[in-house]
Amino acid sequence: MNMLNPSNSLWCLFTAIPIFAAETRSSESGRPRGVGPEFAKYYKSPSDFACISNPSQRISLSQINDDYCDCPDGSDEPGTAACSYIAPYTPEIPIGLSVDQRKNITLSLPGFYCKNKGHIPSYTPFTRVNDGRCDYDTCCDGSDEWQGVGGVSCPDKCKEIGKEWRRKDELRKKAMGQATKKKREMIAEASKLRQELITKISTLQTEIESRERKVQEAEKELEAAEKQEKLRVVKAPTGKSVLSSLAKERVEELRAWLTDVRQQRDSQRARVEELEGILKSIKTDYNPNFNDQAVKKGLDAWDNYAAKESEGWGAAEDRDLDEILKEDGADSGINWAEWEASESKETESDVDSLYQLSAYLPASVRIWIQEQIASLRALLVENGMLAPKPSSDGTVPESPELTAAKNAANSARNDLSSSQNSLRDSQNDLEKDYGLDDIFRALKGQCVSGDVGEYTYSHCYMDRTKQKPKHGGGETNMGNFVRFDREFVDEEEDAEGKGIGSGERIIMRYENGQGCWNGPSRSTKVILGCGPEEEIWKVSETEKCVYEIHQGTAAVCDTQGVKKKETKDEL
Repeated sequence: MNMLNPSNSLWCLFTAIPIFAAETRSSESGRPRGVGPEFAKYYKSPSDFACISNPSQRISLSQINDDYCDCPDGSDEPGTAACSYIAPYTPEIPIGLSVDQRKNITLSLPGFYCKNKGHIPSYTPFTRVNDGRCDYDTCCDGSDEWQGVGGVSCPDKCKEIGKEWRRKDELRKKAMGQATKKKREMIAEASKLRQELITKISTLQTEIESRERKVQEAEKELEAAEKQEKLRVVKAPTGKSVLSSLAKERVEELRAWLTDVRQQRDSQRARVEELEGILKSIKTDYNPNFNDQAVKKGLDAWDNYAAKESEGWGAAEDRDLDEILKEDGADSGINWAEWEASESKETESDVDSLYQLSAYLPASVRIWIQEQIASLRALLVENGMLAPKPSSDGTVPESPELTAAKNAANSARNDLSSSQNSLRDSQNDLEKDYGLDDIFRALKGQCVSGDVGEYTYSHCYMDRTKQKPKHGGGETNMGNFVRFDREFVDEEEDAEGKGIGSGERIIMRYENGQGCWNGPSRSTKVILGCGPEEEIWKVSETEKCVYEIHQGTAAVCDTQGVKKKETKDEL
């Protein structure tokens, strides 16, 4: 039998294998259906195919895209959904694998490759391949529905979809360019503000040193003025001399000190007498036959000491001391009562006598004398030589010099305290978290407002969030700034690119706002997304009195500019 006869069934079987294998490859690229350019190198062998993650396992070319999962990593089914069940923790393991082969049961391909000519190539999940639905969001050329399951037809729409995408992408790039430019300006402004703060701190430190010296000088001048004030001979409201009062206090103070000194002297005298008694006893009981040089030397010293004539205080000195320590009174010391009584009787000062004498003079002379006396009194008061007249409550005003010294000292202390507080606030501000590159320093205090529903919402950076009814009513504090945070979000962006999108985002937390009726204090989470303008996109109340604001700002945009697409459009 001629084995090469085309009519032979065995010939038909041999020729069918390469024909089927050819159908598994795309007509233009020569790659199997669903294989992306970066994985083409694994499918170049003309004889067989080695599983990508398990190259020791090899299969025939006919088993590629035969709708049966032969490789544990699913690399033999790039164009079907046969291996879509494979996942890192899938319980199903292909039969016949060794222990080593069972280690990797994760898909080695990212998905079904869609060329999307006229738009951007992409991968769509294997679960979407031949599922009877047109997935134009990832596969605008409709190639994922190549089997036409259920009669579905997905015509190629990449041209119009790509055109619209490029138009919007151009707008997004333009907006991103504006945003990144603004962010660079913010960073420059933040850097400038930080440098100004550092300069301010340095200036304040120098200023504080100067003001500390001024405080010391002012306090010394105040101390001197207070001492001078005490030396003024003025009449107190009671008629007593301030000088006599000070003298009496000083005498009593010295008498107290003298009493203490006398007590200490008597105590030391008793100890000396006791010591002398001990030495006398040793001298009397000493055995001269005992040859101890140290003892003999000590006794010789005692003999010399005892031979000296005592020059201590005698009875006469003690009597004099007793007289000095007696209390002041009519019979001893200063009779303060008599002195004060005599002062109280002197109700007329020399100036007052002049006033009475002027009563006997002609009116013109009397007026002249009164003017001269008034000028003299004012001069004496001004120079601290005479006290002003007592006020209605009987107190005597302090001298102008003392008042000026007190005011100068208080002013110096207040200036120093103000500089110290300013330095402390500036240092705390310098250490505060203002985000990467200190960028939020340029936005601190700025408010962004937006109307959502029946309210106008405002976010004031690093200050607070608030809401106000559009049709009248007071503001409600929705929280005060606490800290920065980061959080993963998954939100969609609109056609203009407005939205927080998906990924890790910067969060600003505001807490301890106005309390809700029968609820907690209001709090707000502000999630920042990249945008060319400071704009509130969305406000929601996720739970009672807990708010979430989505806001656009250039502060969180990529300063490196818009990244170029890694793959070119296949036009």
